Amino acid sequence: MQRVAMISLHTSPLDQPGTGDAGGMNVYVLELSKRLARRGVEVDIFTRATTSELPPVAPAGEGVTVRHIHAGPFEGLTKAELPGQLCVFAREVLRSEAGHPLGHYDAVHSHYWLSGQVGALARDRWGVPLVHSMHTMAKVKNDALADGDKPEPEGRIIGEEQVVAAADMLIANTDLEAKQLINLYDADPGRVEVVHPGVDLDVFRPHDRVRTRRELGLPENAHVLMFAGRIQPLKAPDVLLRAVAELLERDPSLRSRLVLPVVGGPSGSGLEHPESLAELARDLGLDDVVRFVPPVTQPDLSRWCAAADLVAVPSYNESFGLVAVEAQASGTPVVAAAVGGLTTVVQDEVSGLLVDSHDASAWADALRRVISDEALRERLAAGAVDHAHSFSWEHTADRTLDVYRRARETMAVWV
Repeated sequence: MQRVAMISLHTSPLDQPGTGDAGGMNVYVLELSKRLARRGVEVDIFTRATTSELPPVAPAGEGVTVRHIHAGPFEGLTKAELPGQLCVFAREVLRSEAGHPLGHYDAVHSHYWLSGQVGALARDRWGVPLVHSMHTMAKVKNDALADGDKPEPEGRIIGEEQVVAAADMLIANTDLEAKQLINLYDADPGRVEVVHPGVDLDVFRPHDRVRTRRELGLPENAHVLMFAGRIQPLKAPDVLLRAVAELLERDPSLRSRLVLPVVGGPSGSGLEHPESLAELARDLGLDDVVRFVPPVTQPDLSRWCAAADLVAVPSYNESFGLVAVEAQASGTPVVAAAVGGLTTVVQDEVSGLLVDSHDASAWADALRRVISDEALRERLAAGAVDHAHSFSWEHTADRTLDVYRRARETMAVWV
């Protein structure tokens, strides 16, 4: 395996996670590509240019190149409007490869269903295997919609079914996602492989809590309950706010010590009402408790996680939940919804707590347990670090290379 074409149409791995459509998938694509490059595989990442100022080609580490494709207007195009640009994007990807000798790429790895549509065309044109990672699935999301969130359209469901049928191999983040591909999308079990994402343990690691809190302007003796991620209904930050409001109703004395950092920016359907979470905080009387922090770099996110008593991940669905692994690697327990990949990422009562509900009262109970029981918090923190070390990008890269090889074998059988 010498050269791989990664396709990440709707979001660039160079974008800041926590803004717009940038999130865990951005981290996944970039970190995996870097680890593949360390194993001697050159990686070209094709993504849509969102500003005229972006260079056509941008290095993203030794052996990794991001290629910005012009497809549609640079700005103001929502993800729902991107299917209309698939043909232009695909044409430009094929044109980019046409300048090289035949067989330039050994495999195509597409991320998210839009990229899979382009990947399927490239697979047929280039005669190389297509490996696809869904990251999220419409049928799964529609089964667990947040209040006020819009269901994914039928066009996406059909598109996902087409990509599943076309791919030589499908990479699932967890065993649950593999089952969902098989049961909901009729994927061939022999073409589905589970490969866990990783975490950069050099970046996400425990820090001196007292010093880190001082640097971030957090009181040393505060109960710091943190949310990190894109602010949208799917991620359910409102569940955390309502739970904190209930905590304070039960015990008003907590108010003087409670701090709730919300690290991230509006995304997805949350862009329609970007101030809705701030308005909810005001309505719940949490203005003095909640701190809104713009999206931060990975090293700074590690510091915020390490400064917290717990990181809350109340999402309605997560294919994996990368921020939960990153928090645990930083030595912080996670309180998470018992949904999707979070049931793999968080070991209940070992590295954190899983809440089988989005009810504010149930969440308030879980939060109270962690902040009121120092022995429990310390035990979970130790378990969090141990559990996080079972996820590494090096292992992800090795397993992914195995999948690429299997995809070549699978394609040879089909041909």
